[in-house]
Amino acid sequence: MMKQAIFSGVLFSSILMAGCNGSESEEHIQVIESEQGAVESEPGKILSELHEKIIVSITEQTAIEEDVIAIMVGSGAGSIDVSVGFPKDVKVDERLIQQIVEDSIKKVAETENVTISEENIIIKIEKY
Repeated sequence: MMKQAIFSGVLFSSILMAGCNGSESEEHIQVIESEQGAVESEPGKILSELHEKIIVSITEQTAIEEDVIAIMVGSGAGSIDVSVGFPKDVKVDERLIQQIVEDSIKKVAETENVTISEENIIIKIEKY
């Protein structure tokens, strides 16, 4: 848990300071909540569920261990930002990670009665 917090802090700092020198990909997805979903769910709860779902999905579908994955999920002004970081020496296709994150977002959105459109979610994948 402590390693994950350190990795998350390093990843967040590198993003704020113009990113790492490693590769990066980005995709935009729009999220629109239904009135019922907005009343029944709390944003913090959704972000926490999304964080956990992404970690579990990545560890199940790849050879990446949970303690080397750095994930940050945040929201504001109608958008959701997801950053996933893992070591450079891990051999995994970034498109696979991108798809895992997208699938996780859809599953959590269905659970929380949230409608998803592909313009307000930013997914960044970085190797550190």
